[in-house]
Amino acid sequence: MGAGEAAVRVMLWAVDPPDDPGAVERAYHAISSKLVGTPGLLGNTLQRSAADPSRYVVVSVWSGVTEFSAWEQGANHRGTTSPLRPLQDPERRPAIYTEVAAYGPQGPFSEAPAG
Repeated sequence: MGAGEAAVRVMLWAVDPPDDPGAVERAYHAISSKLVGTPGLLGNTLQRSAADPSRYVVVSVWSGVTEFSAWEQGANHRGTTSPLRPLQDPERRPAIYTEVAAYGPQGPFSEAPAG
């Protein structure tokens, strides 16, 4: 993480079109395989709604807002993420959250995030 920065989670909601089940998962894999090794990206996951299997959220974890912003403003961002753009949920805007506290199996993590 950058000096004094806390981890950042970016959430982007997507929906499978009724005539193309699996479209979100295919787009997620196509994008994620290209993002491997991106500076500051600690990883990402694709989560499917238990209530509505056509709805998803992609959660990416970045080492800090500085790293995320640098990637988002970079030349490759739009081209790399274009497969998911038409599948974004029109009812939900992307969200960025900064980690302020974290617990694990043994209780609070020993290193408190800066905030």
